[in-house]
Amino acid sequence: MKLIGRTMLITGGSAGIGLAFARKFLELGNEVIVTGRRQAVLDEIKAQHPKLHTIQSDVADPEQIGALASRVKAEFPTLDVLMNNAGVMLYQNLSIPTADLAGLMTEMNINVGGVIRMTSAFIDILTANKGTVINMSSALAFVPSPCTPIYCATKAAIHSFTQSLRFQLEDAGVEVIEVMPPAVKTEMTTELSKADGLTMIDPDELVTLTLKSLKAGAREIRPGQANALAFMRRLAPDFINRQLWKSAKQFVPARAALATGRRDDPQYSG
Repeated sequence: MKLIGRTMLITGGSAGIGLAFARKFLELGNEVIVTGRRQAVLDEIKAQHPKLHTIQSDVADPEQIGALASRVKAEFPTLDVLMNNAGVMLYQNLSIPTADLAGLMTEMNINVGGVIRMTSAFIDILTANKGTVINMSSALAFVPSPCTPIYCATKAAIHSFTQSLRFQLEDAGVEVIEVMPPAVKTEMTTELSKADGLTMIDPDELVTLTLKSLKAGAREIRPGQANALAFMRRLAPDFINRQLWKSAKQFVPARAALATGRRDDPQYSG
């Protein structure tokens, strides 16, 4: 992938992984637009990085996606990179019912629906500019962490969607890349960082490893421990699944915690 002279849009770029990529791409001389839900946070980022373009937009809202697409196409006609990064992760206890059946689909609506809708909304300009789609998936697409079951399912869905998208766009000159990070130290993984035996990298290290693979032309990027998890999933699936369950079990919300509303306290990138 060409890493300079691009016009890039990164969803969920106001914090964590998205912001780390935005800073690095800006440093390399690209024009970078980031979106996020929180205008105050975007204002702070803009003050720190004046050359960064910021737009308030929520990938959970189809109307906001439509408005974003219209604005970006008008103001940035050279857009040629879309990084679908925004996501939410919830700790879930599947062994008990919930009265909030709509809320139960939050992660699906954002993590999967947001990627699918954003890709569709921008596919015309990306095709016209022979651009690149980068979908931020996860090593958990291969080996789920059972305390976040729906989140992991969304990443498996994005892995499958990205493969199909790549095939359908191969004759259109559009690159389709999937980045599958290991555990990364962000606001979204604060609780998981306490798990026994879990190694985490920081966002800047993820960016460094990812850019190395992008320069080499990789289309499916599994930085650091993510590659080992994918290998273990093929070699000894029962063993690696059980190991993650041992680490994750302590984070499954108890009945008492669910009664206080902890189920609906999302960690949202963007």
